[in-house]
Amino acid sequence: MSHHYSGPDFGFPHGDARLDFTDLYAFPKPGDTGKSILIMNVHPSAGENPPGATTIEPFAPEALYELKIDTEGDAIADIAYQIRFSAFERGAQTAIVRRVDGPQAAGTSDGGRLIIDGAPVSIGREARITQAGDTRFFAGWRSDPFFADKDVCSIVLEVPNSALGAKGVRLWARTLTPRDGGGWIQVERGAQPAQAVILVEERDADLGGEPADDERFLAAFAHALEHTGGYTPAEAKRVAGTLLPDVLPYDLTRPASFPDNGRTLTDDAFDFFMRVLTNGKVNGDNVGPHDDLLLEFPYVGPPHQDRVTKLPHKTTPTQNQT
Repeated sequence: MSHHYSGPDFGFPHGDARLDFTDLYAFPKPGDTGKSILIMNVHPSAGENPPGATTIEPFAPEALYELKIDTEGDAIADIAYQIRFSAFERGAQTAIVRRVDGPQAAGTSDGGRLIIDGAPVSIGREARITQAGDTRFFAGWRSDPFFADKDVCSIVLEVPNSALGAKGVRLWARTLTPRDGGGWIQVERGAQPAQAVILVEERDADLGGEPADDERFLAAFAHALEHTGGYTPAEAKRVAGTLLPDVLPYDLTRPASFPDNGRTLTDDAFDFFMRVLTNGKVNGDNVGPHDDLLLEFPYVGPPHQDRVTKLPHKTTPTQNQT
């Protein structure tokens, strides 16, 4: 589930903010519709339980961060971009990006074709960008575009549409940690925003599951919608079916607009979710999109705080990305 606090009692998965997946975005590159921008945000800079600032270390070096891409419409990954990070030493961290194709992309193995090696992670306000062939990459602290005044850590990829394998794909993201005895265990995953508030008793099963198995949560989703929105049982089941599986549909040939096609940084996805959750009784939160977005890669705005100096900075508004 895409949510800023997906662990128990609005905490973080395994109590580690670096593993917390917040949001997923996918949209055509502005000015070049032959390329796409994929953004996976993790690690909120502030926690609710316990309250307070989280670590300045952006990414967990022991973890695996993944973007999954289904090209066949079966909610099983056919392509995966895997990102690993070095240890955070002397205020610096680097990233390795690999691409996995075929049946291996649906698994949890750490491997694949090396795309980028040694990419610097941005700790401060400057966006440090790495390019390798037709792929551009960014990782580091950014202003959270999810209409909140906190910072998150963004992983941003610019790839040619041909690298995504089909004109219509379905996307999700996940974080994994090492399993005792070898291999990996998934601790967080999602695509659609804010859905974690729906599941309570089955949340752990969902966060550790796969989109292809999401039909098992249909009854729980429908039950929650009956109570929050006053839906009839039949209508609640129908609406729940539109929310599952938890993937982000993205047709590369059309403009992006949530919820039907991808998600841009200015789409008010939370307003859409609130309308669905309450059956139209609540239409929004009256909070608009950020005005600190960039017109060029990596598009997400600079962080509110410079972790190099640990001093807060005021952001200068720029034109919104569309």
